[in-house]
Amino acid sequence: MTETTENKDLVQDDVQAETTAEEVERTEVQEEVELSVEEQYEAKLAALQAKLDDEENRHLRLRADFDNMRRRQQLDREAAEKYRAQSLLSDLLPVLDNFERALQVETTSEETASIIKGIEMVYRSLLDATEKEGLQVIKAEGEQFDPNIHQAVMQEQDSEKETGVVLRELQKGYILKDRVLRPTMVSVNE
Repeated sequence: MTETTENKDLVQDDVQAETTAEEVERTEVQEEVELSVEEQYEAKLAALQAKLDDEENRHLRLRADFDNMRRRQQLDREAAEKYRAQSLLSDLLPVLDNFERALQVETTSEETASIIKGIEMVYRSLLDATEKEGLQVIKAEGEQFDPNIHQAVMQEQDSEKETGVVLRELQKGYILKDRVLRPTMVSVNE
């Protein structure tokens, strides 16, 4: 072989080697590009999944808030229905007190007795109407003092009764269903 042929073969080998090296590089670059595209898609997918999870959590929280609000409104409606007459009954308590005072008046004549009887009939019908709405008298005399339903305005001493027992009822107290409208004013044993 001649030198030129040898040179041509060497050049061809070099060109082939360069071509093979370029192809390997291109393949590696393509794989890197493909991997980076895959990685990009995976990153986008992960970001979208995180966003979806956040939106689902937000949706669940909003739904829970809505359910809580609906439950609260239902309870408020029930309470409003249950205690709808509270204001009216509170305003009628002094009227009941005045009827009781009028009924305690001593009668001396037949005319006065008939008037008292009429007042008693009106008082009874008023009491019946208030009881239908759930108004109840708080029992006090002889009971143990309870600060939730009694208001102690004086103390007396009675050695025959226990300490803390209500001796006298000074003003009636009333409960509407399970709420105290007015505590009973009482005198308590020391």
